[in-house]
Amino acid sequence: MSETYQAERTISAVFKEEKQIDNVIRRLLDRNVPKDNISVMGRNFQSETRISGFITKRDVILGGLRTGAIFGSLFGSFLSLLTGVGVLFVPFVGPIVAAGPIGAILLGAASGAIAGSAGAGLVSVLTALGMPEDKATLYQTRLEAGEFLVMVEVPSDRSGEFQLILESAGAEEINTIEKTLPHPCPGICNSADDLSPEVRTHLSPEAQRIFMQRYNTALNENMDELTSEQMAWDEVHKQFDEDENGVFSKVKVLR
Repeated sequence: MSETYQAERTISAVFKEEKQIDNVIRRLLDRNVPKDNISVMGRNFQSETRISGFITKRDVILGGLRTGAIFGSLFGSFLSLLTGVGVLFVPFVGPIVAAGPIGAILLGAASGAIAGSAGAGLVSVLTALGMPEDKATLYQTRLEAGEFLVMVEVPSDRSGEFQLILESAGAEEINTIEKTLPHPCPGICNSADDLSPEVRTHLSPEAQRIFMQRYNTALNENMDELTSEQMAWDEVHKQFDEDENGVFSKVKVLR
């Protein structure tokens, strides 16, 4: 029986061509990296993923296709195997396809960072995750230019192995941070203490309750964690607006 996969670090890298993304995702999955530990971002997915619109930072994508933000077929692309695939708008970069934990971070926990500063953009989000500012700036520039960013959460004792996999697949500008990307809860959320700080600090106590309730319901319906997180954020966005500090605390008046 295989050992439990224990992610402890996050390796990120840039790829110039879309065809490299399918290749590297396939190789990571073949090495038993769970799909929930792989993130991808890019502007110019053209062959299998056709973008005909985007949603704003105040919207949340449910199940990747529910909003209609993505049209065309994801099937046949390894990107379709990842969780939480959708389109969102990021300052300076514009509309991007995001898949995996990074998409949930941009849509939820980091939305305050983006919404709270007119010029924040992706750099603020990546540096908040522990990435050096010069590397985060370079990644944003490469995304603006139409290239692709891959982030994979790996066990510490296998980080060298996965770095070689990325390099052999054509990766450039490889960087490692000594932690994984934020996830909302380790399974069911029993109390606000179970929420990651990145999520908790952007929710009022009542919004925390709504978030946990929707998250747990989705998880009990056999949704994966990332889809459950996006559904929880969607419910929060339906019921609350952000205050001046980027905290979802203002109850919406239903008409």
